Amino acid sequence: MTGRDPAMVSPIDIQKALSGIDYPAGKDDIVKHAESHGGDKEVLDALRGIEDREYEGPSGVSSAVFD
Repeated sequence: MTGRDPAMVSPIDIQKALSGIDYPAGKDDIVKHAESHGGDKEVLDALRGIEDREYEGPSGVSSAVFD
């Protein structure tokens, strides 16, 4: 088990929490941005489960969470 359940969070929730972030962004920056921009527990848990690498944009983050 990966610790994330995509059924609990929607792509819209992810993108709302990441609104205004500058890409490229690493996993740590993505999680910190979501924490400070109102990401709920499900969003934060999903983002903590993504691969630790640089993401070029929101579609890459969504792919990491949902694929």
